[in-house]
Amino acid sequence: MSSIVQSAIANSRAVSLRWWALIALAFAQFLVVLDASIVNIALPSLGSELNLSTTTLSGVITAYVLPFGGLLLLGGRLSDRFGHRRLFMTGVAGFALASAAAGMATSGAWLLTARAIQGASAALLAPAALALVTKLFANPKDRAKALGIWGAVAGIGSAAGVLLGGVLTASLGWSAVFYVNVPVAALILAAVPFLIAKDSVGERLSLDMSGSAAVTAGIVALVAALSGTERVGWTAPQTLILAALAAVLLGLFVFLEKRASNPLMPLGIFRNKSVTGGNLAMFLIGGATTGLFFALSVYMQQVLHYDALKAGLTQLPLAGALVAIAGVVPAAIKAIGTGKTLAASLILLAAGLIGLSFSPSDATFAANLLGPSILIGVGLGGAFISGTELAVHGVADGEAGLASGLVNTSQQIGGAIGLAVLTTAASARIDRLMGRGVAEAQALTGGFSWVFLGAAAFSIIGAIVVLAVVRKPRLPK
Repeated sequence: MSSIVQSAIANSRAVSLRWWALIALAFAQFLVVLDASIVNIALPSLGSELNLSTTTLSGVITAYVLPFGGLLLLGGRLSDRFGHRRLFMTGVAGFALASAAAGMATSGAWLLTARAIQGASAALLAPAALALVTKLFANPKDRAKALGIWGAVAGIGSAAGVLLGGVLTASLGWSAVFYVNVPVAALILAAVPFLIAKDSVGERLSLDMSGSAAVTAGIVALVAALSGTERVGWTAPQTLILAALAAVLLGLFVFLEKRASNPLMPLGIFRNKSVTGGNLAMFLIGGATTGLFFALSVYMQQVLHYDALKAGLTQLPLAGALVAIAGVVPAAIKAIGTGKTLAASLILLAAGLIGLSFSPSDATFAANLLGPSILIGVGLGGAFISGTELAVHGVADGEAGLASGLVNTSQQIGGAIGLAVLTTAASARIDRLMGRGVAEAQALTGGFSWVFLGAAAFSIIGAIVVLAVVRKPRLPK
């Protein structure tokens, strides 16, 4: 009897530790998502103190995004080879050290270098973290709950950047947006060894270095080309040369992968319709959300004249709706399937974005922004959770890091493309309206409405794609 009791206690303790481990992993993912947006509010203060040009300031964002997006696939494969826990902790440690270095920066070169190391570290920890979640929660029902929490935290990170950036910059100065990462990362590093078992020794496959170099350089070239379009335009030599280089390198990557004995990304993974549908959806979700949060932040500050703190506080209903829906999504997945849940979530997201597009230049939060924000929060929560679940469904343990890196890469590239396309369309419309003598506030509002409508179009296309690709989604038992 005592052995049965002891076994039950050990079992209960293991289950409890899994959920605590999820909290640690989710906090790490929160930092990664947060750091893509929290710096935006601090840029004017940072630029003034370090005497940085406008070009260098935009580089503060790009220096993080480029290595993050470019190294995600390699980071996922490294975690499969060397161990998910090991790579996760390495990434968290690097992220913390780079954050501290960024907070201490006294020059633009110092800050850009620290941001690049932050991005590279994020590319190690993000796919490893998601791979650990899928391994810790093998049971479909528990995995759905775990990914619900994971998706909610990731979504909140996107919405919380403006709020936390405003509060920290106003109260403690620009360096606080970097220093805040350090104690959180230290707690994660202290907790993980007690919560997650050491990596088991697996097969040590040789790394596909030629494929790694081709895809990393190709993604970096693509993201660099797209990130610069707002500054130099779509037809500028810089954009065209980088885009052509990206096409050549990514084509070379596919060629190499077909012939590699141990490819970085086995192309057969796309025979899994869930992986294909999930990644296409996350690509479009990335495009929609990046455009949304950029346009919404600028619209509230430049048109409605909200200060940084007020603009941040208006994100709370959206974040609250996202958290609330996280508890419902697993039940929806069980009832109607992951694909249909994702499609429905994307339609709700599109409805909120369309509602937002009708906001006038003298909008009030209660009358014009609150309703669409709640719809967007519900749609985003459902989309992040079910999209991630779909993209890692049915993947073998040996490819968990790859699948996790792939879904993060899809989201990052989608964000870069979406932001470039939507901001270019918005800028063109703003210029046309102002050329006709329309007041600046109305012209800006007209431009941002196109961003919201474009983001809604991405969401609707995503819903159609998911229903077409994932015709018979498997339901958790």
